[in-house]
Amino acid sequence: MRRIIAAALLALAGCATTQAAQVESAGPAVTAGNAAGLRKVGAAVLFWSQAERDANFPAMEKLFPGHVVKAGRKVHPLPAGTPLAIPAAEVDAYIAAQNVAGLIVLQDGKVRLERYARGLTPEGRWTSFSVAKSFTSTLVGAALKDGKIRSLDDPVTRYVPELAGSGYDGVTVKQLLTMTSGVRWNEDYTDPKSDVARMFTLDVPAGTDPTVAYMRTLPRADPPGTKWIYKTGETNLIGVVVARAVGKPLAAYLSEKVWRRYGMERDAFWMVDQSGHEVSGCCLSVSLRDYARMGQFVLEGGHGAVPPAWFADATASHADIGRGPGYGYGYQWWTYPEGRFGAVGIFGQSITIDPAKKLVIVQLSAWPQATGKDLSAARAAFQARLIAVASR
Repeated sequence: MRRIIAAALLALAGCATTQAAQVESAGPAVTAGNAAGLRKVGAAVLFWSQAERDANFPAMEKLFPGHVVKAGRKVHPLPAGTPLAIPAAEVDAYIAAQNVAGLIVLQDGKVRLERYARGLTPEGRWTSFSVAKSFTSTLVGAALKDGKIRSLDDPVTRYVPELAGSGYDGVTVKQLLTMTSGVRWNEDYTDPKSDVARMFTLDVPAGTDPTVAYMRTLPRADPPGTKWIYKTGETNLIGVVVARAVGKPLAAYLSEKVWRRYGMERDAFWMVDQSGHEVSGCCLSVSLRDYARMGQFVLEGGHGAVPPAWFADATASHADIGRGPGYGYGYQWWTYPEGRFGAVGIFGQSITIDPAKKLVIVQLSAWPQATGKDLSAARAAFQARLIAVASR
């Protein structure tokens, strides 16, 4: 099995695109002749062993092709704050129980807790999984500010005309952002036949976007805007919308609008699909401190990269997810009680933001499974403990 996965990873393909020339590429060399490998990799990653997760989550650029999100010369400082008054043994126990690789707490832009484990270092990067969705959402805000996306009420087919005649007829950009398109989707991470595992499996002709090719095959299940269903494929579609609207790769646009503007410390890595486009619903690799800087960037309103009210709107609940009061979904952000919100990825990745307390909490992990109620509940309880301690 390991040899099969390794072969697939080294076969991550891609036809070179004109966009790719605008950004620095990273990862193993790819050729036009080995696209079949990438079509198998999405499912393979979901079913890695614990040893493979531990080895690969901090080293995705060694296995996959991708684009570099370049940092600038000026680094946004993260000065030391007063250490949180929480016993080290309690933090150690939590880190062990959650397979945590990195944990950081900022308050008022200062570091109050910072821990590394599982071989991760301040210089290293860790994969985001769906935490990347909130980064992609931010690029929608930037494209609005730049006038490249006219309105969130625009039909998706304005930017992706290949979707005309599919289940996406009449679906708006906003409905993609809130995952309320009404298009049928299966996000079961344990099922190798689910849409999330199969979305790159189609053998598409050269020059065809694999995300668009797969998503256009999906049927309508509900009227647009009436039902929330979590769909990674739709975030990948959002990435297609943004890249086409701004005329450049997402990695280049993220570098321009966030990495260089705010002062991220280290380059990031964004995996690409077999057509050479970033997998925008997933697959950023970022340092722990730069994940924290992203949270601080959001808290500070985006420094002119997005419209003035963008983050207030993006992090408000626009869809009921069925969890009760305070819980919802915004523009690729999860909303929580007491005005908190966050970005979440499988296997234990999260950025949690408490605007009232001016807190950013980032956790990077290698959970033993993609999702789990007990793991999620323990994380939520520990985060509540950190917030309580920080509030004293």
